Amino acid sequence: MWDTVDLGVVVLDLTVPDLTGKLAVVTGGSDGLGLGLATRLAQAGAEVVLPVRNPVKGAAALDVVRAAAPGATVSTRDLDLASLDSVAALADTLLAEGRPIHLMINNAGVMTPPTRHATAEGFELQFGTNHLGHFALNGRLLPLLRAGRARVTTMSSSAARSGRLDWDDLQSGNRYAAIRAYNAAKLANLHFGLELDRRSRAGGWGIVSNVAHPGTTMTNLYASGPNLGRRRPSPHHAVLSRLARWGFLVHSVQAGLRPALYAATSPQARGGRFYGPDGLGQFTGAPTELAVYRSARRTDDAARLWTVSERLVGVEFSGG
Repeated sequence: MWDTVDLGVVVLDLTVPDLTGKLAVVTGGSDGLGLGLATRLAQAGAEVVLPVRNPVKGAAALDVVRAAAPGATVSTRDLDLASLDSVAALADTLLAEGRPIHLMINNAGVMTPPTRHATAEGFELQFGTNHLGHFALNGRLLPLLRAGRARVTTMSSSAARSGRLDWDDLQSGNRYAAIRAYNAAKLANLHFGLELDRRSRAGGWGIVSNVAHPGTTMTNLYASGPNLGRRRPSPHHAVLSRLARWGFLVHSVQAGLRPALYAATSPQARGGRFYGPDGLGQFTGAPTELAVYRSARRTDDAARLWTVSERLVGVEFSGG
């Protein structure tokens, strides 16, 4: 169902169903799309858990959500997706709490640092954080996801269209190019979300998994990643800011979160599907179901990536 909201122009917005009694976990919820998603879920009545790397930003995010959703139950947990020990610690905490998870949004990410950085385990930072960290987290939380018959939505990007997995160099150790590594990580996200749904259906796990991408959305991601390790600020953020002011090929956080919000909450959104903006080039627009990119259509690639990922992170999805 669609409503119109007057923000100076007519904007399509989503009506989120009542989520009272549901537990939602949103990674990367301290700012940007994740914070916007957490706020919308809390306003719909969900209890929201925000796993965050920076406790100061996490505390500020709680204030934002509580101001927008008075009376909401929202809390933070510690998580650094670039550390498998941190992933394991968060999973152990949530498993000990024992609450079934009903909504899981794998949103956190790193984007195009100009030089190669590594996770605690030595994985290339984008592949390790965006894909492997989430893969390990979801694998460890599988009992809670199954108990909640969860809807799992993984955030990919239109960059996955150009992604390619170099099976001989998944960690970009031989040759690093920021955009190529980002494209590969986002392709891995797309493969993961679709393959999780296939495995859930085959194994009777009860999990519905899909994938979304936000289009080109003005968030901190365009500044934090490209500036990582730089002495001079990247021009990337300035260019995006200018396009956003012109209203050309870039939209706001509130617009960019809609595909993921639809994928995660709409009764019409289905597992094994891909959602994103319906506008020109998928840069902006209202949420719609997209054709899966050609780069992600090979199910044997998805199965191979799954097997490799289980070996790399030391976590198996045991659905028995």
